Amino acid sequence: MPINVNDKIRQLRPAQRRKVESRAAALMAEEMTLRELRKARRLTQVRIAKTLGIKQDSVSRLEKRSDVLLSTLRKTVEAMGGTLSLVAQFPDRDPVVLSALCGDPAPPGRQAESRQMISRDRQRKPQRGGLAKPRPAAWVHEIPPFFSKKP
Repeated sequence: MPINVNDKIRQLRPAQRRKVESRAAALMAEEMTLRELRKARRLTQVRIAKTLGIKQDSVSRLEKRSDVLLSTLRKTVEAMGGTLSLVAQFPDRDPVVLSALCGDPAPPGRQAESRQMISRDRQRKPQRGGLAKPRPAAWVHEIPPFFSKKP
């Protein structure tokens, strides 16, 4: 016969039950939506919008989204006075804090590597018209002499 968690909690002594309930409340408080977080910080959508330089209705739409860019999430959390950390959890190792995401500074050894990757990505990024930016002069090769016209 399966065991119901509510039955198990009812069997606990009152002191143990209070401890379990307070821990459950603490765990639930650790997980919030952006809206709940903003309200817990006692901030209005108007104030967040002013800090972010957007309109109040944009903050409302942002709070309703289920898929948000990390950079947008970082800016929103910073507008509330916090910082954003991203943690990867695996079953076979301790949690890992991911760095150099959404504008976070890279660790000292990787700063130059990150700058090179960003520079390379900017060269490849297409412009609004759909045409790629011209390549730097290093990509332009001389025409071999056998293709040039003879005088």
